[in-house]
Amino acid sequence: MWKEYNPNPMKRRVEDCAVRAVAKALDIDWEEAYALLSAAGYAMGDMPHSNAVWGAVLRQHGYYRDAIPNKCPDCYTAADFARDHPKGTFILGFGQHVATVVDGDIYDSWDSSNEIPQYFWFVKDKK
Repeated sequence: MWKEYNPNPMKRRVEDCAVRAVAKALDIDWEEAYALLSAAGYAMGDMPHSNAVWGAVLRQHGYYRDAIPNKCPDCYTAADFARDHPKGTFILGFGQHVATVVDGDIYDSWDSSNEIPQYFWFVKDKK
């Protein structure tokens, strides 16, 4: 189930999905997530919201990446993933978007339930 989540301190709806996802996954505030991603982006010579940067930050915090099973690559939605993962914290990568699933709920600033994830991040003991 989708739950609206916008920790942006100004409640702005900006292109900060990576910041929101990292904040939710690491249980930190938006500002701390932004600072982590900005520092990593600076060190990597890349933008804070790039997949490589937020992926590196998650990896530094014990997350691993895995592919979405190829059962139905064009029809397996974020809602399906959330239903299949009722426990734990996961970060879904959609290509140009990212959202966090916690205990079967999708946390995002908009309802991304019908989006098709390409991969996900997880903590090994919680997969």
